[in-house]
Amino acid sequence: MKIKNILLVIPMILLLAACSKLTTENYDKLEVGMSQNEVTAIIGSSDNCTTTLGTVSCVWGDEKGKHIKVRFVADAAVTFSNNAL
Repeated sequence: MKIKNILLVIPMILLLAACSKLTTENYDKLEVGMSQNEVTAIIGSSDNCTTTLGTVSCVWGDEKGKHIKVRFVADAAVTFSNNAL
């Protein structure tokens, strides 16, 4: 493969790697009652989850920046929030 072709392919690979599932479109697909696995299928693996008093709160993205946060009770989504989508 020529150097010129390699230089064209590398930016395309980096662009695809940077694609995020943290979009308004994916956020709008989330529904109350979805399991954590169903949410993960839409927006990927969470970056952080904490458990408190039987609830699990998960954050996708940077909690101080662009993110989606979902709270689960008995493995059912009960609340959603987002920032900077």
